[in-house]
Amino acid sequence: MALRFLFPFKLMKHIATICIILGLVTRSSEATKRILHSRKLAAIVPSTSPILDYHKGALLTGPRAINLYVLWYGTFLPAQKSVVNDFLSSFNVGIGSSPSVSSWWKTTNGYRDESKAAVTNLVAISSQFTNDYSLAKNLKRADIASLVEQAVSSSAFPADPRGIYLVLTADDVFVEDFCMNSCGFHDHASASSGNNNTRLIYAWVGNPATQCPGLCAWPFAIPQFGSQLGKALVSPNNDVGMDGMVMNIATILAGTATNPFDDGYFQGDARAPLEAVSACTGMFGKGAYPGYPGSLLVDKSSGASYNAKGVNERMFLLPAMWDPSSATCITLS
Repeated sequence: MALRFLFPFKLMKHIATICIILGLVTRSSEATKRILHSRKLAAIVPSTSPILDYHKGALLTGPRAINLYVLWYGTFLPAQKSVVNDFLSSFNVGIGSSPSVSSWWKTTNGYRDESKAAVTNLVAISSQFTNDYSLAKNLKRADIASLVEQAVSSSAFPADPRGIYLVLTADDVFVEDFCMNSCGFHDHASASSGNNNTRLIYAWVGNPATQCPGLCAWPFAIPQFGSQLGKALVSPNNDVGMDGMVMNIATILAGTATNPFDDGYFQGDARAPLEAVSACTGMFGKGAYPGYPGSLLVDKSSGASYNAKGVNERMFLLPAMWDPSSATCITLS
């Protein structure tokens, strides 16, 4: 991993898990001690640039678009949904002035499968659905898959092999390992009669506003661990939780498109991989180092920090992504 924070953090997960702030991309508790040891060393000795190997599996390639199915779990204000919807509507070329969300996503086009087909540039919201706490406010990780399968079996969403089913949980929903080991993850459900014999790709990201902004919304919140002396940056949409979600959704989507079935592009153990963005943890602008996000653009009127624009010129802060052509982590600013 290119950069890590100065504080160690417990890691575990069987599937691809992300925490953009602390670099958590984990898959199993068996790898915990080994990864923790490497993190402690990385706090002292700068690491080399990551190299993501291709494991010859399927990618979400073009020319067809990646269809997004957004499941809002719990209470979100219209303004909060607008932040995410504008971000998810900004991936296609020509939307937003430079630097743009689409130029950030274009880096995924360098990821190619065995037939040399590239990850698609096209991403589109296909449909959305709101679930009002049908499984209450304490969820297990397995419940995320259940929510997706229920939405498909009830015809709220179609069974789409090229879709990503994105479950977003509100700030009053507690998800297993949230704020302890991850800010989100992606996985896939095996084909079954309940999902029309289609292998479903799904992902989850939680709103960290009240539970762990210092873990899952940095640099828009003071880090929960490490130095408490610095100031948090002003978030571009005046909502630390939602701006944190955007950063984590970006990380999740890039990892999903380039490693949807655990045999795409990643570094390290498949149970605890570094993926397209999580390999570049903590990097948002040029000159980034552990605890410093790098040089960013600042909006003159609000003082907010950002590095990308999208629909309606809305501002976002997006993490660095590993570029296959240069084998380095590249940032927008």
